[in-house]
Amino acid sequence: MNPQTKPAVIEMQDATVCALRDVTLPVAEHINWRVGLGEFWVVAGRQQTGKSDLLLTAAGLLPPLAGTCRLLGLDTRAFGEAEPAERLRVGLVFANDRLFGHMTLGENIALPLRYQRNLTAPEAEHEIRDLLELLELTPFAEAAPANVSRDWLRRAALARALVLQPEVLLCDHPLGGLSPRHRQWWPDFLDQLGRGHKALGGRPVTVVVTTEELSPWQHPDRRYALLRDKQFLPLGSWAELAGTDDPVLKELLAAPPANPL
Repeated sequence: MNPQTKPAVIEMQDATVCALRDVTLPVAEHINWRVGLGEFWVVAGRQQTGKSDLLLTAAGLLPPLAGTCRLLGLDTRAFGEAEPAERLRVGLVFANDRLFGHMTLGENIALPLRYQRNLTAPEAEHEIRDLLELLELTPFAEAAPANVSRDWLRRAALARALVLQPEVLLCDHPLGGLSPRHRQWWPDFLDQLGRGHKALGGRPVTVVVTTEELSPWQHPDRRYALLRDKQFLPLGSWAELAGTDDPVLKELLAAPPANPL
């Protein structure tokens, strides 16, 4: 299917993205971006170029300063007036995980079920068992976040994002600070989700990730974009960007794996 014939999941038109820390400050301007159903996008950029703010805007959590952003066909500016069901169709994995320290990993993962579906603690615990097993988190379910390594905290954040079975998954710098085994696991697992995993009923998931290094995300079927100098530049396929002369893009292609924190 031609990318332009796929239904748009995320669509920005002449959009200006602001900074979460200062909503009057533009970090990227005149963005025209269309994410089609079932696509896998990798958005690259140096630190502090607005990648996190872009994902928050795409998720409907941060309104654009100018232009429009539509998520699953709805203008995200309307999201401040209510909590539409469409927002729950989107899973977001934050770069800093954002798990509650006073809860166990299992309780963090089950929280959306308790809040959105009014399940009791035992009901929610039962619902997440298969997901814990799939993400190899069962041994850590009763542990507090402070007692778990970043590798597993990041998977717990992913599990929490998946527990409501979203149609769209946005992951902010998911490989940051991870050990080699886990850095390899993430692209492979996200590919499975993109193709349709039994854990989500076999339905393909639209995936967007951000990164400061492109090499771990090499794949012929993914689409790529670059954030730099307040510009959002769609780049196309891996074959189209691999021969680039752009110095920033060459830097991100050559970036070595980050050391685990």
